[in-house]
Amino acid sequence: MRKSLDNIYKNQSHIYKYGLYIVSIFFIVFFFPKGGKFKYEYQKGKPWQFENLYAPFDFSVDKTEKEISAEKKNIEENHIPYYRIDKKIEEDVIKAYSTYFLTYFNSEDYTKEQIVTLEAAGREILGDLYKKGIAGKQGIQEASDLLYVIKNNSAEQIEKEDVPSVQNQATYVTRFLSEKGLLIFEDNYKKLFRRIIKPNVFYDKELSKKALEDEFSKISYTRGAVEEGEIIIAKGEVVKADNIKILDSLKGQYESELWSDANYYYIIFGYTVLVALVLVMLLLFIRKYRKTIFENNTKVTFIFFNMLLFILATTLMLKYKEAYVFVVPLCILPLILKTFFDARLAFIVHVLTVLLLGFIVPNSFEYIFLQIIAGVVTILTISELYKRANLFISIGQITLIYIIGYLAFHIIHEGNLNNLDWVTLSLFLLNGMITTVFVQPLIYIYEKAFGLVSDVSLLELSDTNSKLLKELSNKAPGTFHHSLQVSNLAEAAANEIGANAMLVRVGALYHDIGKMANPTFFTENQVTNANPHDELEPKESAKIIIDHVIKGIEIARKNKLPDRVIDFIRTHHGFTLVYYFYKKSLDLHGETNEKDFRYPGPLPFSKETAILMMADSVEAASKSLKNPTYVIIDEFVDKIIAGQVNANQFLNANITFKEIEIIKKVMKQKLRNIYHLRVEYPE
Repeated sequence: MRKSLDNIYKNQSHIYKYGLYIVSIFFIVFFFPKGGKFKYEYQKGKPWQFENLYAPFDFSVDKTEKEISAEKKNIEENHIPYYRIDKKIEEDVIKAYSTYFLTYFNSEDYTKEQIVTLEAAGREILGDLYKKGIAGKQGIQEASDLLYVIKNNSAEQIEKEDVPSVQNQATYVTRFLSEKGLLIFEDNYKKLFRRIIKPNVFYDKELSKKALEDEFSKISYTRGAVEEGEIIIAKGEVVKADNIKILDSLKGQYESELWSDANYYYIIFGYTVLVALVLVMLLLFIRKYRKTIFENNTKVTFIFFNMLLFILATTLMLKYKEAYVFVVPLCILPLILKTFFDARLAFIVHVLTVLLLGFIVPNSFEYIFLQIIAGVVTILTISELYKRANLFISIGQITLIYIIGYLAFHIIHEGNLNNLDWVTLSLFLLNGMITTVFVQPLIYIYEKAFGLVSDVSLLELSDTNSKLLKELSNKAPGTFHHSLQVSNLAEAAANEIGANAMLVRVGALYHDIGKMANPTFFTENQVTNANPHDELEPKESAKIIIDHVIKGIEIARKNKLPDRVIDFIRTHHGFTLVYYFYKKSLDLHGETNEKDFRYPGPLPFSKETAILMMADSVEAASKSLKNPTYVIIDEFVDKIIAGQVNANQFLNANITFKEIEIIKKVMKQKLRNIYHLRVEYPE
């Protein structure tokens, strides 16, 4: 039992990766839309590459969404709306007429016979006005010239113009009075009707909606049928618009029948195998070519998490609306991975993610082609994200590639640029805007969540006015000046060999922060001739010198510096010997334990950490040069770096002899500039 637990403990990193692998397969298959896959790929304008295709069963030919939408639009345009008459309002108006009539036509001004005549004329006007109802102030706003008016539970179709509004009833009154020869009473009638008339014709939303739905339900979604055994398309025949309609109908029918209870588990198994193959390829690539990333479970988790995130986003978009699949900013994936890792890994992850999505997206060839090309452009153009202009320019180029690729496919399918889908083109622009808005916040969130470092963070850390570097310049000004010189040397060397110059610069600025604990024990900070090491044993002095690495790590962790920066503090001396005090101990005591005078390591494990070790040693030792010349500097740099190479300090760093020679050349040139050496002219 104990042995089994020991084995589990020793292999916990691998067990974690196996678990992550299985969980990722489960979630990806779970995210995938639940549907079978048609076994033929076809595109309009291209020859049919397969054998003659015969109908495997009877099926209907479906109308396209565009055709159905056109039919619905036509029905909506010709739809006659329903209005309902409120009989009670008419009764209330007639009562109000009886109440207010004598207010406007009093007995003092008119004879009894006139009042009877005028009162009857008013009632006749009201009857005519309310015969077909009165609409509100704005009248009937429907586009249709006809409408149904419901009165006494029966619908009557009338023309819209026959329904007067409250606003234009005065015109009708004038016309009626003119016909009756009563125009002299017009003002009184208008004042009276303005007071009492109310609209009684109202739009019946529910009934109109139900009637429209009834008309929609009569739409036929098919246009004929294909009988079993009938030839659909022959081998080599160019796929035309009519073929596309039949093939799309067969595809839909085939996939719906394929995804039955009997086939469910077989299809799930097929998806699982394909996803497992893709993910195992990714793990094998990382293990073989990015071993340091493979050994870091956090980084492996980060890669898998991003794959799952963009697969989930794409599948959700497919469920919402297939046509909007290009809204998902898939190019953020290679952009983020390049920011935190390297271009090659970013490209591999992007391609594998696109291949997985190719199982489920419509027009998979077009989708895969456009996304891979856009991913390549992303990797080639995105650099130095801390410069805002670079991000905008790169995203503009990516959007342009999407649009050019779409137009090329459109020309292949249609033979011209007519009938362009402007909605799809706008989706590419929306994709670019989403990428611009979300990429920087995502990078920041990932830095905090996964402990990663981007160029933006490195730029912030390189600010010499930061709290920690200010403290270093105050407590150990000599060390601060030394760190600045080392950062300049290291950055120049990194630029020459294609290493991460920003990372090297930041690592160099912070590599000696541990000296703040005992600044006067380091010669660059001693302002007098008094040396505190004179009163100590060589072993104690060596311990203080060596401890600046440990103390530097502690200070860095306390100030929450990223692990990638702390790596420079940890490795900048490797396993080198504090030779001065070791030699002093030998002279004083004879036998000396070399282990007490050697740095604990580890060795530099990257080009960047190796460059810092060289730059640190060269800059520190260069302070001892007396009257330097070209020859002295060349021999001095060669000697320092050759000693490190011979001591196997770069054994774990992926740096070549050619790169070391380039670094030496850069450092020699920099030292010449520092000491202002000039060509000696003859007298």
